[in-house]
Amino acid sequence: MEPKLEQLKKYLAQVFDLNSAAALLAWDQETHMPPGGEAARAQQLATLTRLAHENFTSDEIGYLLDDLEPYRESLPYESNEASLLRITRREYTRKRQVPAEFIARFTELASLSYQNWVRARPDSDFASTQPWLERLLDSSREYSSYFSGIDHLADPMIDASDPGMSALEIRRIFTELREELLPLVEAIISQPPADDSCLRQHFAESEQLAFAQHVVRRLGYDFTRGRLDKTAHPFATRFSIDDVRITTRVDENFLGQALFSTIHEAGHAMYEQGIDPALARTPLAEGTSSGVHESQSRLWENLVGRSRGFWQYFYPQLQTRFPAQLAHVPLDIFYRAVNKVERSLVRVEADEVTYNLHVMMRFDFELQMLEDKLAIRDLPEAWYARMEKDMGVVPPSDALGAMQDVHWFAGTIGGSFQGYTLGNVMGTQFFETAVHAHTSIPDEIAQGEFGTLHHWLRENIYRHGSKFTPPELIQRATGGPLSIAPYIRYLRKK
Repeated sequence: MEPKLEQLKKYLAQVFDLNSAAALLAWDQETHMPPGGEAARAQQLATLTRLAHENFTSDEIGYLLDDLEPYRESLPYESNEASLLRITRREYTRKRQVPAEFIARFTELASLSYQNWVRARPDSDFASTQPWLERLLDSSREYSSYFSGIDHLADPMIDASDPGMSALEIRRIFTELREELLPLVEAIISQPPADDSCLRQHFAESEQLAFAQHVVRRLGYDFTRGRLDKTAHPFATRFSIDDVRITTRVDENFLGQALFSTIHEAGHAMYEQGIDPALARTPLAEGTSSGVHESQSRLWENLVGRSRGFWQYFYPQLQTRFPAQLAHVPLDIFYRAVNKVERSLVRVEADEVTYNLHVMMRFDFELQMLEDKLAIRDLPEAWYARMEKDMGVVPPSDALGAMQDVHWFAGTIGGSFQGYTLGNVMGTQFFETAVHAHTSIPDEIAQGEFGTLHHWLRENIYRHGSKFTPPELIQRATGGPLSIAPYIRYLRKK
């Protein structure tokens, strides 16, 4: 059977290369591409994604998978070969249901819509994005129509991002979590708020970027296999295990944005950089789900990056870089500032307690739009009403409202946001387990040492790539199923 396995790997490597080339074009589109290139870039992305889809769903790959099934059954479940055949079969079955023509058409639409959003967002010009969003919503429904036996239109998109999850299961988790979070939010914000004025001064962009780069290098992001650039909405992208790039954005009048978005994206990137090289150029050479990926970005951003120990080490360095702004600000004031809990407008800048309320709102809206219960034209007003209800604040503009996130303007409507909250829950469960295994981790963080934590994550999560489903990975790493209990314990203690 080995010659057929090698032939399968050869086909899969070609698909990986096509997807990597498309990712490189998408990275360039969001970082350096001149505006005049957007139409041609959309066509180029459409061509590459169509070719990748056609090659992956070819009859040849199907025949090889069939021929190799007895070989797979003879192997240990967790072996690289058995995992490759198992995961490839799962993805082949899913993607085979969707026409390549649709993939090309949708990719071109999403690319052009993204460019329109980049132009329209600074001016809060929702009207110009409305027709694009309506077309993306229609395309999202079309995508779902290719799958039979689903309980909700969002299920195919959710399953593509978080395998095994469904709208019903996400609703159950969110309901349970919301019941715990709402009283906690009320209890905290009823007290005098933390003073975060120290974060809202002028901080030069170049110095912010230099400090952020220094921090993520210390955390373990390998700049010999990555780089940091600016973009409209931060993201991480992987072209290979040895080329994983991150982006950020900078607000010179708010210190938190660039730093924490850079740590967040470095969390994604360290996951990809830590995948076993033996899995390279296969479907296993990527994170296993949106939720697990977000568990790493949120873990490094919040459980590490907003911890007191982290700032005991890094704050003196930050004060040296910004003496005029921070030299006379005590560590305790700064620590409370970066952990301020408040009813905020922007998801990516939200604190750890209210953040999930932002995600839940977006998830509810996705389901309502797919169910034709919320029209695109009514989205801004629905946003204002829900923000006032959940957060007690109303956005002053659509740029800080329905247009603040890029996801719906550059992809499917459905399956876009649940991973962030799943990641908060998973990340705390992983971190709690790591600290239980290595009680020295908190003290090491306070000394600027992150190797023990990074090694535990690499051994228990990163190196496996997508060999295991999220439930399998959580069970293997923590010894139990997904639970919100560690997350709630963490928030209450903090």
